[in-house]
Amino acid sequence: MAEQDFYELLGVDRQVSEGDLKKAYRKMAMQYHPDRNQDNPEAEAKFKEISVAYDVLSDAEKRDAYDRYGHAAFQNSGGAGGFEGGFGSSFADVFDDLFGEFMGGGRQQRGGNNRGSDLRYNMDITLEEAFNGKAAKITIPTTSMCDGCEGTGAEAGSQPSTCATCQGHGKVRAQSGFFTIERTCPNCGGVGRVISNPCKSCSGAGRVEKDKTLSVNIPKGVEDGTRIRLSGEGEAGLRGGPAGDLYIFLALQPHEFFQREAANIYCRVPITMTTAALGGDIDVPTLDGGRVAVSLPEGTQTGRQFRLRGKGMPHMRGRGQGDMYVQTMVETPVNLSKEQRALLEQFEESLGDGGTSPESEGFFKKAKELWNDITE
Repeated sequence: MAEQDFYELLGVDRQVSEGDLKKAYRKMAMQYHPDRNQDNPEAEAKFKEISVAYDVLSDAEKRDAYDRYGHAAFQNSGGAGGFEGGFGSSFADVFDDLFGEFMGGGRQQRGGNNRGSDLRYNMDITLEEAFNGKAAKITIPTTSMCDGCEGTGAEAGSQPSTCATCQGHGKVRAQSGFFTIERTCPNCGGVGRVISNPCKSCSGAGRVEKDKTLSVNIPKGVEDGTRIRLSGEGEAGLRGGPAGDLYIFLALQPHEFFQREAANIYCRVPITMTTAALGGDIDVPTLDGGRVAVSLPEGTQTGRQFRLRGKGMPHMRGRGQGDMYVQTMVETPVNLSKEQRALLEQFEESLGDGGTSPESEGFFKKAKELWNDITE
């Protein structure tokens, strides 16, 4: 019986990229994995077939030989299906991708060092600091490389030795039929080395707890929730491993006068009834610490906006600045004296039907028409 073409078996064409090939295999491996098909005796055979096909096509040299000669390229090699050697390794790599969450996380670098943890620091800044930018110093509790052993974890004069259990790979393999499963070495914890004479300062960890002071530059125009990454400023790695990163999350504090929307600034300014009616100039504060004069026309109403170009926030990833919008809010007088009340009543009588309040007059005129339609 002719053997099925490996490309057809995985459902891909012969020009498939390495990434698409892996995606196709992952999908089929999840579908035919024996643990997911305990009631289907054919699933194990199918799973083995697609794994062998992937092992060949994922290796550049094997794929080239298969493209040239087909299955005949491996007929004299022995092993399952005519293939020998690399299947266990290739399958273990993809197996970790598929089922790493069930085995305690993703793969670690073979024989590599344990990377330090990333750290998070929350920083509150004012709107003015976001406008002008800021150079700040922060102190964070973290772990740093042990100076006594220079991160090796071994006492001065001694060196870590290669782990005899995993031969320095940091992983051990267990073979069960055609399954090859890799797990973190229980003897060295995945580091690949063991320490017989640990450093007294760090007890063999290669790192010690200490506070670290860092300088941070906050660029102009940062927004609420902006994240700043400081590479290598997280916790030191275990036994000389690379350090993690520090992530600084910025939170803008509420401002007394201004509200921000992207690069624009909004400011609600209360004005007196007389200023709104007669017009005039008002001074409005700006984020740069100055002030700007805004001319109000006669009859300015609540909610009217006046645009001040270029008075907003700097664009963080571009040139120039946003705009500032001044929104007027007409304030009704309170705590009137008898004389003031009398003057207002006299003023009200003088208005008559002169059309000085078109919005209120129009509203009540329409309301009256509505009431008349209802009563008719």
